[in-house]
Amino acid sequence: MLYRKYFKIIFDYTFAFILLLITAPVMLIVALLIKLEEPKSPIFFKQDRPGKNARIFTLYKFRTMKVETEKDGETLSDFQRITKLGHYLRKMSIDELPQLINILKGEMSFIGPRPLLVQYLQYYTPYQMRRHEVKPGITGWAQVNGRNEIDWEKKFNLDIYYIEHISFILDLKIFYMTIKNVLKSKGVYYSENITMPFFTKIKE
Repeated sequence: MLYRKYFKIIFDYTFAFILLLITAPVMLIVALLIKLEEPKSPIFFKQDRPGKNARIFTLYKFRTMKVETEKDGETLSDFQRITKLGHYLRKMSIDELPQLINILKGEMSFIGPRPLLVQYLQYYTPYQMRRHEVKPGITGWAQVNGRNEIDWEKKFNLDIYYIEHISFILDLKIFYMTIKNVLKSKGVYYSENITMPFFTKIKE
């Protein structure tokens, strides 16, 4: 309980600040490369997401896709829109680094349920809404247990399991598994199904 209420927050702020200082040169280089590859595109991808208690905040990522969604009158898939640099940024999860700012703003944690789309809120059951009892995370129990390879039901179950079992040991385990998965590029898709299908389950 002490870890959940106090120490987890202290760790988040402390390590986010340290990592932001350490990775600042990398982030600067990435920003320049994005601009060189796509001069007309913004460097950052910004999108509203629901956080703790479903409060909406703006999530930051490095842009990995082209702004254009159509070509020759046809809608481009995510696979077609992702840039060459974007493939590498996603593979190494470097595109997530700007979320350190979200942590310092108190909107996210290092570990927690991933923040999903705002439009999904209308479809959640009371059980699924429980994922908003804590701050969303850059990584989480669902991410290290399948990420895009598992279905929505299992993803929600893993999120709720984490909320009910938050501890320093569990967070340490998730951190270790995250590093391991990133190095192996496990759970990252580079096919036509690069993103999870939209969640459209109707409330019961």
